[in-house]
Amino acid sequence: MELKVQLLNDSATLPTRAHEGDAGLDLYASEPAHIGPGERWQVATGIAVEIPEGHAGMVLPRSGLARRHGISLVNAPGLVDAGYRGEVKVLLLNNDPAEVFRINPGDRIAQMVVIPLAAVEPVATDSLSETERGEGGFGSSGR
Repeated sequence: MELKVQLLNDSATLPTRAHEGDAGLDLYASEPAHIGPGERWQVATGIAVEIPEGHAGMVLPRSGLARRHGISLVNAPGLVDAGYRGEVKVLLLNNDPAEVFRINPGDRIAQMVVIPLAAVEPVATDSLSETERGEGGFGSSGR
């Protein structure tokens, strides 16, 4: 399956996979940015994508940035709908308590996974089927 990508400026980089078989396509910054401790920033990628109908693009954090610099995504995962044709932008958050995180054009800032969607229709009902888990959530399984 192809993913059509429009490069919107000279600093834009086509998404790539670091290794054959990787699920995520690396997304690159197309502009410089500096994110202070505890700050969030919208970083442009300089690309627009044509997600295939029946699919969605999920924008996810990069584990290396999280481990080394405390960088995460404010809205992880970010969602790119099939009908969206605008620029893909990434909302980064600097969780480091002291260090400014600097971004240069061409730096990898996130990754995108394109996934198939189930076409579901919400239907109101008076009850749901019972399961072993039931209403258990938010730590109900232990540690």
